[in-house]
Amino acid sequence: MKFVFLYHPVANLKESLAYYRDMLGFEEAWREGEHTAALRLPGSDVQLLLDEDELELAAGGMFLVDSVDRFYEENQDKLDFIKGPSDIPPGRYAVCKDNSGNYLRVMDSSNEQ
Repeated sequence: MKFVFLYHPVANLKESLAYYRDMLGFEEAWREGEHTAALRLPGSDVQLLLDEDELELAAGGMFLVDSVDRFYEENQDKLDFIKGPSDIPPGRYAVCKDNSGNYLRVMDSSNEQ
């Protein structure tokens, strides 16, 4: 498991980019459509991922795993999954909560192989 994104659900991507990119000076790394963008964080390999989705969920870490489906299968009885495996452009994605209620997101790059 590798930490790759600090995930921030945002109500308006354009306004959030104006804040993080234009005001704070973070550099845009990539964009997926009009609702998702990643920003480079200075001095880090981790990126800030802004997404107009899951507004009801708090910000949290997103971790890269080899296979979301396998991770889910191996941990569904141990972890509190609030969103099972689903498709995202680079692969698969799922969300669980830790024992303090923090959100842990896992993704894979299965569609990029």
